[in-house]
Amino acid sequence: MKQKLPVKEILALGFFMFALFLGAGNLIFPPVLGQQAGESIWPAIFGFLVTGVGLPLLAIITISNVGGDLDTLSQRVHKTFAVVFPVVIYLTIGPFFGIPRTGTVAYEVGVVPFLPSTSGFSLFVSTLIFFSITFWLALNPAKLVDRVGKILTPILFVLIVIISIRAFISPLGDVGYAAETYIEGAFFSGFLEGFLTMDAIAALVFGIVIINRIQEKGFREVGDIRSYTIKAGIIAGVGLSFVYIALAYIGATSVNAVGVLDNGGAILTAVTSRLFGPFGTILLAFVITGACLTTSIGLVSACGEFLTKRFKRVSYPVIIAVLCLFSFTMANLGLSQLISFSLPLLIAIYPITIVLISLSILHLVKPLSSSIYSGAIIGAGIVSIYDGLTMAGLYSDFITNTLAHLPLYTEGVGWLLPSLVGGLLGYLYQKR
Repeated sequence: MKQKLPVKEILALGFFMFALFLGAGNLIFPPVLGQQAGESIWPAIFGFLVTGVGLPLLAIITISNVGGDLDTLSQRVHKTFAVVFPVVIYLTIGPFFGIPRTGTVAYEVGVVPFLPSTSGFSLFVSTLIFFSITFWLALNPAKLVDRVGKILTPILFVLIVIISIRAFISPLGDVGYAAETYIEGAFFSGFLEGFLTMDAIAALVFGIVIINRIQEKGFREVGDIRSYTIKAGIIAGVGLSFVYIALAYIGATSVNAVGVLDNGGAILTAVTSRLFGPFGTILLAFVITGACLTTSIGLVSACGEFLTKRFKRVSYPVIIAVLCLFSFTMANLGLSQLISFSLPLLIAIYPITIVLISLSILHLVKPLSSSIYSGAIIGAGIVSIYDGLTMAGLYSDFITNTLAHLPLYTEGVGWLLPSLVGGLLGYLYQKR
């Protein structure tokens, strides 16, 4: 009889995936969306769920079909692309941006509110403890599901549920009015906001962690890996959807009580303080710190397992120690400069990632040639790389004005049409 993964293990794997995606940024975006969408909250949050939950789950399914190997997926485009793209993805979403940010956000929300005054020393101690815990929990990847999926995440989820239930039972006010961008195009505005989570990129990074945990249970067949990945993804998707809907509703009903704020962290701080009093600050500190910690553990482990394959002579413990030390240093010394460098990279690679995921889903139905992959990604990359350079302060008024004529360019999706045209040219090249 064929071995099956027990239901409790699938649940633990689903909670583990949920924890990897639920970073501090994911908790901050929905309250802002709720305040801005107001009475248009439901179409807006549905659009947000399409790109904030649906797209990352598609990415996880995509990466499961190649055994969690981003190199293999990238080789469908070109061998040079397969050398550069995975490294850029892992370094940008990992030690160059994502991992250091988890430490500083945990400090700002989980520690600063309880200090009489802030200092470099308090940041040093806080991030030292934070990354020491990250290193310890990521040291044995085989136990990540047990430690994160069975212990940390359920606690984190219960705390979020407590805040959500209180907010639904005793809302601070009525749902507010919709801002201008949400009056007519609420769904599309929410759809674009979902891109900001950057979870589609994170999914390609986290895929190796999820799939390695499944393989450690003795399942090596692609069909088994895909099946359990999809089941865990459904659990994670339901959990994320609940959290996003609850936080967006909290934002939508908070305007009369706390005013219109442009920072989701400030909204949550004000709301939890009003709902729970002084205890609310403590509760929110646990939630944000827990979310940051689980994401940090996942990113360190994912980058560690990826780099271990690239540098076979260096052991996994040594690599994650370097990652944690580097992230600790950047969180204390140069995070603002690092973010100013990393954000343009994220803007540049995100559309390329979306195109790669979309083509890989189509590839499951009908295999596509490398010329189609290359054409579509080059088309998207021309616009997205320029957008990244623009964010870095390197731009040309002439090029900007020219690209502005592209459909949806002002909404941040100007790369869509060039990608479609590039893919079509690749198809015609293949036929010729």
